[in-house]
Amino acid sequence: MKHKILIIEDDKSIRSVLKVAFQCSGYTTIEAETGEEGIEKVREENPHIVLLDVMLPGIDGFQVCKVLRDEISNIGIIMLTAKGQDLDKITGLEKGADDYMIKPFNPTELILRVKALLRRIYDKEETNEKKLESDPFKIDIYSKKVYKNEELLELTPKEYLLMKIFMENPEKAFSREELLKSIWGWEFFGESKNVDVHIRRLRTKIEDRSSNPKYIETVWGTGYRWKNIDDMDE
Repeated sequence: MKHKILIIEDDKSIRSVLKVAFQCSGYTTIEAETGEEGIEKVREENPHIVLLDVMLPGIDGFQVCKVLRDEISNIGIIMLTAKGQDLDKITGLEKGADDYMIKPFNPTELILRVKALLRRIYDKEETNEKKLESDPFKIDIYSKKVYKNEELLELTPKEYLLMKIFMENPEKAFSREELLKSIWGWEFFGESKNVDVHIRRLRTKIEDRSSNPKYIETVWGTGYRWKNIDDMDE
């Protein structure tokens, strides 16, 4: 199956370069010049990955990202930004983006990031275990769905993978670097603050009070760990 890439970018020259690069790598590409057009293309074409420019005419990339993430939890979103400022990166991640690239960038690196993201979203699980449980949470590995008290949680692909690695390794203290390699992959050349942003977003969805988390603990000087529910009752 050919994976479908939607390029939402108002700069025609950048769209053309990305279109050629991805088509030469075996992908099907779709294009949109504005945020509004991009949202409609997603609804009509069901792409696997969206490459989303931040600065767009009309609604900006951050707004588009939020709309797409609210409608489709498992779509891959990579933000494209020319600014390279920490605030832009964090804003994109908080709106639900999986990754970001700073212009100008090498199309080959972008293709590698898309490949890594596709593997983590769409590849079949190589495991005989169909479910993971850590009361009150349950993960259905086959469908990649996470439940809390039998209620489905709307998680992004990265949030799902964080839940999975935590529940597979209760009480293990993960460094930010370990989580980057495990969740984003060896091809990812990002910064450890990506982990902090995704953890913060995940906590708002799974914790009773995200300001006082009891499931995902911060391990000062290291990173994060999943708190075993049995230990909470002791």
